[in-house]
This record gives sequence, C-alpha cells and structure tokens, in this order.
Amino acid sequence: MKILVLNCGSSSLKYQLIDMDTEEVIASGKYERIGEKEAFLTHKVEKTGQKIKLENPAYNHTEAIEFTLKQLVDTEYRVIDTLDEISAIGHRLVHGGEKIAESVKIDDKVIEVLKEYTDLAPLHNPACILGIEACQKVMPGKPMVGVFDTAFHQSIPKERYIYPIPYEYYKKYGLRKYGFHGTSHMYVSQRVLEIEHKASKDLKLITCHLGQGASICAIKDGKSVDTSMGLTPLGGIPMVTRSGDLDPSVITYLMKKECLKPEEMETMLNKASGLAAISGLAPDFREIEDASNAGNEMAKIAIDEFNYAIAGYIAKYAVALNGVDAIIFTGGVGENQINIRKGICEKLAFMGVELDLQANKIRGEETVISTPSSKVKVYVIPTNEELMIAKETQKLIK
Repeated sequence: MKILVLNCGSSSLKYQLIDMDTEEVIASGKYERIGEKEAFLTHKVEKTGQKIKLENPAYNHTEAIEFTLKQLVDTEYRVIDTLDEISAIGHRLVHGGEKIAESVKIDDKVIEVLKEYTDLAPLHNPACILGIEACQKVMPGKPMVGVFDTAFHQSIPKERYIYPIPYEYYKKYGLRKYGFHGTSHMYVSQRVLEIEHKASKDLKLITCHLGQGASICAIKDGKSVDTSMGLTPLGGIPMVTRSGDLDPSVITYLMKKECLKPEEMETMLNKASGLAAISGLAPDFREIEDASNAGNEMAKIAIDEFNYAIAGYIAKYAVALNGVDAIIFTGGVGENQINIRKGICEKLAFMGVELDLQANKIRGEETVISTPSSKVKVYVIPTNEELMIAKETQKLIK
C-alpha cells in the first residue's frame, strides 16, 4: 500500500509518498511560492537520491498538486507507474477544536469543522481546506484522512484546559487550551514504547518538540494529559519569534502606549518576539546559540530563558504525571542542538536526571543520552510526523 502525505501551507505544499509495506519514503518534495509565477517544486527520488528543482507557475493548490502528481509518474524519474498505485491521501490538519478528537476520514463535515475553527488558525486551516479541495478535483473518489495537530490533546482533563476567565467565553467562543504538535508528540511517545517493549500504561513520558515552534507534552497511558501551547500555537515556552506565555497586562499596556491594533499586536507576538527579540539577532536558532557561545550577553540571556522555561515545564509535568520515566527531545532544535539539551538536563538534576555527555554528542539520531544510573531516561528521537499520518491513514482506510 502506498500513501501520499500532504502538508499544505498558504503558499506551499510539502509531500511524501510512503510505501507502507516497508514504511520507507519513495519520493518527497516541496512546492513553494504557490500563487506566483515564480512558483517552483523541489522533487526528490529517495531510492536514487536524485533531487530536481522544477520551475513551474502554480497559481493555486490544484495546479501545484496536479504538477506534483505528474512527477511521480514521469518517465524520466518516476517512482510509480500509475496514480492508481496511491491507495489514499493523508492530510496534516491543524485545528479541529473540540469537535475532532482523533484522526478521521475526510468528508463535508470535517471541512465544516476546519472552517469553523479558522479564526483560531487563520494561517493554517484555510490552506488545509485548499489542499483537500484540490485533491478532490485532481483525484476524485480517492480516500482521504485528516490527522489533526489538536486531536492528540483532547484527552487533557478539563481542569487543565479551562482558562480562569468568565466561563461564558468558553461556552460562547470555545476559548480554552487546545495544544498543538500533537502528531509529533504521538509519534515519539509511541516510538519509545516500541524501543522499551512496554505498554503505554507502564510509562510516564514528557516529550519536548523543540523547533521554530516548540511545545512540551505530558503523556500518561499513551494519552496527552497536559501540554504547553494553548488556544493557539503562541502559548507556552518562548520560541524563536513567538513570545510564549506573558503577563496579560504586558499586551494591554503596550497596545495602549503604542496605539497598537489587535492585528499589529498579534504580529508582534508571533513574528517579532521570542529569542530573536531578546537577542536582537536574526530569527535563526543556530545563529542565536552560536552568538551565545561566543559571549554575546543578550543571546546568552535568550538561550538561558529558553532552557529555563523548558526545564520548568518538565518539572511541572512531573507533577501532572506524579513522576516521570522518560524525557524525549525531538524537533529540529531538540534533535540537533547538543548544548540546549545539556542546559535543560542540568537544571533537572534535582529530579535525578543525569546526562551522559559523550552520548549527548549526536545530532538527528535515535538514542538514549542519559547515564545508566539516571533516575529518568532521556532520549533523542527524530520525529516523523509524515509516517504517523500515513499510519493513521492506513488504519482508517483498512
């Protein structure tokens, strides 16, 4: 069985074609600048390592998907003989609110839910809808499954997702903690169970998805019981350009002093805050960390704040779980930044976390980086959201 996994952005399209018999990627790529004449596709054939950049105007997602599918069967570098070999399409979807608590077959009701929660995910949900509608046009009748970032967190107890504001706003607008990165947290937590040969009931896990966006998740019995992101992906720990949690008065104070409109405030908090704002450097985590290591005081403060916030959430979630068996680092930063992992783990020594400094000198590899005597195991596990989406798709269409 071959499954096409799609991740649609407002002007981009990422894809992987996965052979589920071997769980290997056959082809992958990214279409960029959709909507422009200068749009282009980068297509990679995994078996040969061949990588091709194809400039082709795509003024909408339908045109982008049509052109992408042609490459999969192109005689020069095709990976399948016919599109009939694709059994189903798995879509990475972002916000399903309270109405979708698990992966689902896509129908009109799912599209309506995406539309309903567009206000909470204005950059993501409209793009998801475009991708779904494009597939309906290009491959009519092909089974499609939606895997939502928010679904994994629907198991969080109510006392942990309700905000301490008038309850009427929860009933009226659905204002509550939803959480994100659910597909990644689900994948790495399941991978730990496979490695440890244990059932979900036997392990209390804290997963740290650290990248441009970052979130922490407490997992018990294989289910999310708390997570750091909130109503939107802005909440939680400070990120590269996102503020994370703030005293709410900071927002109202600045809006009054600077005469900022809500949209301007949202832009500042999402795109002009976080570690880049503290350091005054470009929004590139590696550049900020390099500057910190070179003695840049503000870059060091930014990195220290990042590490402190993550360690604080891990300690908090040890309370939520009543103990913790393993901590997992994943995402671009979690998988590759050696000093970040070290800085976080050093702050958790009081919990019995002992980092093996030699084992920690890895990037992007699946391994244990704690010492044998550590009371809490620490893993690095590269995330694979596409494979998780493909597995969920396969499970539902079967």
